Amino acid sequence: MANGQVLVVDDEADIRELLGLTLTRMGLQPLCAAGVGEALELLARNSFRLCLTDMRLADGDGLAIVEHITRSNPSLPVAVITAHGSAENAVAALKAGAFDYLGKPVSLEQLRALVRSALKLPGPQDRVQFDPGKVLLLGESAPLQAVRQLVARLARSQAPVQIRGESGSGKELAARLIHQNSSRLEGPFVAVNCGAIPENLMESEFFGHRKGAFTGAVAEHDGFFQAASGGTLFLDEIGELPLSMQVKLLRAIQEKRVRKIGSTSEEPVDVRIISSTNRNLSDEVKSGAFRQDLYYRLNVIELRMPPLRELREDIPCLAAAILARHAGAGSGLRLTPGAEAALLGYHFPGNVRELENILERALALANGSEIGADDLHLEDERIPEAEADDVDGLPLPERLEAVERKAILDALERTRYNQTAAARLLGISFRALRYRIQRLGIRQELELKS
Repeated sequence: MANGQVLVVDDEADIRELLGLTLTRMGLQPLCAAGVGEALELLARNSFRLCLTDMRLADGDGLAIVEHITRSNPSLPVAVITAHGSAENAVAALKAGAFDYLGKPVSLEQLRALVRSALKLPGPQDRVQFDPGKVLLLGESAPLQAVRQLVARLARSQAPVQIRGESGSGKELAARLIHQNSSRLEGPFVAVNCGAIPENLMESEFFGHRKGAFTGAVAEHDGFFQAASGGTLFLDEIGELPLSMQVKLLRAIQEKRVRKIGSTSEEPVDVRIISSTNRNLSDEVKSGAFRQDLYYRLNVIELRMPPLRELREDIPCLAAAILARHAGAGSGLRLTPGAEAALLGYHFPGNVRELENILERALALANGSEIGADDLHLEDERIPEAEADDVDGLPLPERLEAVERKAILDALERTRYNQTAAARLLGISFRALRYRIQRLGIRQELELKS
C-alpha cells in the first residue's frame, strides 16, 4: 500500500498509540493530535490521505473537525470513532460528511477495512462514470442532473443511503451506480427484494446459519451480509420487513457484526447498506409499522429518483437509447413524430421500466423502419364508461374490489403474467400482490391460464 499521511485525533494517549501502530504496519505515516486545536493546525500545514477522529475531545467536539474538513477539503475522507452505543453521534457525523465511523472498543480488523476503503477513493479530479447502457441516467433535465451530482457525492462516502421513488423509476440502477463509482467497486453488489422472502426464512437469508441449526439445515449457509462482504448490500422494498426482522437488521448495521443462526459468536461484516422504498417510511414510522431507530439509521442521506413524468424533456433521448439497445445501434429504427408526441403526452405510471416495456412490445409489432403511435398501444388508464356503468350500482366495497381486480388483471396481462413485473408496474410489493390475488380470487384464473 502506498505511503501517505493519516491524521489521528484522540485525547487518549493509548488510543493514539494503538491507531498509530496499526497504521504504521499498513505502510502509512500517522500524525497524532490530542484535540481540535492541534488537529486544525496539522491540517493547515500538512497534506493527508485520511483523518481518524474521536467524537469526544478534551477541547471540543470531533464533529467540528468533520465540518471543517467537509468545507475546506471535501476530497479528504474523515472517519469518526464513537463511544459504544452512540448511534446518534455516528449518524450526525455521517450527515455532516464523514466517510464512515468506528465504534469503541476499536476493532483493528474493522479499522484496517475502513482504511483500505478510504485509500481506494477516486481523487477529486476523477469523474463519476455513467454507463451509457443504463438508460435511466441519460438525459439533461434539471432533476436528472441533480441525481447525478448527488450520486457522485454519495460514491465518496460509506454512509447508509435510502433511495425513494416510484416503482420503475430506477432505484436499483442508482444504487448500482453509487457502488460502481465507490471504493467498493471491486467488491460484490448484492440486491435483495425484502418483499419476496418468506418471514420464517428471513434471519437465515440475511445472516446465514450453521449446519444443524434447524430442521433442514444440512450444510452451513452464508447470508446476504456475508455474500456482500467488502461490497454493497442493496435492500429493495425495505418497508416490507416485519418488525421482528427490523430489530435484528438495526443491530447488524450499528455493530457491523452478525450472528449466524446456531452460532455462539458474532462475526464482523464490512458492508455498505443502501435501501430503497416506494413508500413514505416516515408515515410508516408514525403508524408503528416501521421502527423509528432503524429509519434513523437507514435514512442518513436520501436520494429521490424522479418519476418519468418529471423528466419529459428526456423521453426522446431515453426512447432512442432503448431502441438502439434492443434493435441494434445500426438498425435505423426510429419513432415517428406522432409516436414521440404520444409518449410525451403519456403519464407513465410504471416510469422508465414501463417505457422500456412499451418500446420492446412496439419493436415486435412494428413494420419497416419506423414506430408509429398505433404501434405503441398506449392505454387510457381511466375505466371505460361501459365498465364504469357496470360497477356504479354496486356498494362501495364491491365497486373498489372490481376496480382493483381489473387493475391487477391488466397489469398481469401486460407483463405476460409475470407477477414480479406486475407488482412493480402496480407500485406494490410482490408480497402485497400475492395477498390481493388470493383475496380477490384471481389465483384460480391464473391457474387456468398456466
